[in-house]
Amino acid sequence: MAFPAVFTGASDWARVAARSAPEDTVTSSFASFIRAARPEHLSPTVRQRSKRMILDSIGVGLVGSTTRVFDIALRYCRELYSSVAVSSVYGKPGVKLSPTLAAFTNGVATHSMDFDDTWHPATHPSGAILPALLAASQMLPPNTKPNGLDFLLAFNVGLEVQGRLMHFSTEAHDIPKRFHPPSVVGTLGSAAATAKLLSLSSAQCCHALGIAASLAGAPMANAATQAKPLHVGNATRLGLEAALLAGRGMEANPLILDDIPGCSGFSAFYSVYQPKPLSAPGEHHEFLLEKQDIAFKRFPAHLGMHWVVDAALSVRNLFINYAGSFSPSLIRTILLKIPVSKYINRPFPSSEHQARHSFQFNACAALLDGEVGLGSFSESSIHRQELRELLDKVVVEHPEDNVANFDKMYGEVALLLHSGDVLTGKCDTFYGHWRKPLSKESLLKKFRSNASHVLPEEKIEAIITLVDNLENLSDSSQLACSL
Repeated sequence: MAFPAVFTGASDWARVAARSAPEDTVTSSFASFIRAARPEHLSPTVRQRSKRMILDSIGVGLVGSTTRVFDIALRYCRELYSSVAVSSVYGKPGVKLSPTLAAFTNGVATHSMDFDDTWHPATHPSGAILPALLAASQMLPPNTKPNGLDFLLAFNVGLEVQGRLMHFSTEAHDIPKRFHPPSVVGTLGSAAATAKLLSLSSAQCCHALGIAASLAGAPMANAATQAKPLHVGNATRLGLEAALLAGRGMEANPLILDDIPGCSGFSAFYSVYQPKPLSAPGEHHEFLLEKQDIAFKRFPAHLGMHWVVDAALSVRNLFINYAGSFSPSLIRTILLKIPVSKYINRPFPSSEHQARHSFQFNACAALLDGEVGLGSFSESSIHRQELRELLDKVVVEHPEDNVANFDKMYGEVALLLHSGDVLTGKCDTFYGHWRKPLSKESLLKKFRSNASHVLPEEKIEAIITLVDNLENLSDSSQLACSL
């Protein structure tokens, strides 16, 4: 596939493509994997799971295009930049932006409600790569458009790179404390996916990863603020830019993923770092998505909230059977048993973004309303007096066996009644977790509900059909054009 002339100088392209990255290094093994991956390396399971991720990510991006933080990002891109506008924006059929800004804006939309998918080790993989691929597919000239199978392969290459990078450090297995993972591994995943879609050479793939590493990283302190969605927007945008720069001839450290004593590369993001080469794709390589499925959220909040919500709904049913109705006045104390994680332990959230990152709020909202959904995080819902009264009753405990790890944690909600009775609900695995995945029907219901906020029914069904038949598309930009 030829790289579009408008984005590259032919002499630089030839010079960089002719150079080889150092052999037998961790970084070169990743570059070789990106270059060598082929559609036949994707098993039926990987294809099916990744298409579920693509559909869900589009849906949360579409509903995310209704948020204030998305409006801020879109207005910023439209007012402050003027460039070739060829790439579509979620939920805005008449709007086009430059490829990198469309990727940024759509990435912000995807994470604006914290409604996007989550993997293990913890990151949000789809939002960091899908917007870049959608934008890039529209950027390419008509005679070089990647087909649907090329697109699906590039998406899975981006996933695989993210997953393998997360396995470089045991620190990455737990709920993060320092850097927001999609801002780190997502940026390199976006670079890898785009490099694959653009058919960069192994040397260029190597440089794309190195450039992306210099554009990566965002602090966890901005969780539960409007700045957090920028982490995903920047990851997908900057990874795309890294691949474009590598294609134009920019070079970076070809050992960026290797552990070089005294000079940190990608290891700068982790206190414990043990990189491993990535085996060549083929019969002896198993994509991580084959053995580690994804978690899809049923409501727009941090993944940890799904355990306490299901536990709260369970104990709520017990309480109604006990008392005949949900009567908060009978409750003396609400005891939450949750893992230690500072940024999602928020007793009295004052904004929608804080509420999406509050064990206490989500447990109490589920108890009060019998559900948690999009409307739960509106200003009027957050500041209800009856909800505040429940929050006043919350006490938090951190059992030693409840670790801050999405593969091991649990949520427990106990109601200590004035009568002396105690009712308890516990959730070890919520519906939507990779151990209990959403059914096809549930995933489609979520997508249709999200997309219906901005698209008519015929367009919604057309997108479902496009994703379902992605391997058969002759031009993958049809998917981006449908948004």
